[in-house]
Amino acid sequence: MAQYSEQLDGVLVALADPTRRAVVRRLGHGPTSVGDLAGGFPMTLPSFMKHVRTLESNGLIRTVKSGRVRTCVLNRERLSLVDDWLAEQRRIWEERTDRLERFVTDPKEDHQ
Repeated sequence: MAQYSEQLDGVLVALADPTRRAVVRRLGHGPTSVGDLAGGFPMTLPSFMKHVRTLESNGLIRTVKSGRVRTCVLNRERLSLVDDWLAEQRRIWEERTDRLERFVTDPKEDHQ
């Protein structure tokens, strides 16, 4: 469970930055070269590469070098960490709101 928590923390930290979220969104359409990705952002290539390395180190993307071109590919499976966590949070809050609704609407309950 601790490893899952650390992995989830890393993914959430990586996705906390708007530039990295935009990269993930763009890679959702398919693999793209680093140069093409970087061209859409107002920063130097070395600065952009820090974002790529953060995404890669947290398993959200992988890069493949062919000749002089480095291509980024989205790891969709890694996003399942966030999806699973959100589903669990949704389940918890739905149970809580269901209990609250029963508390408010059930006149037979002794609410003391």
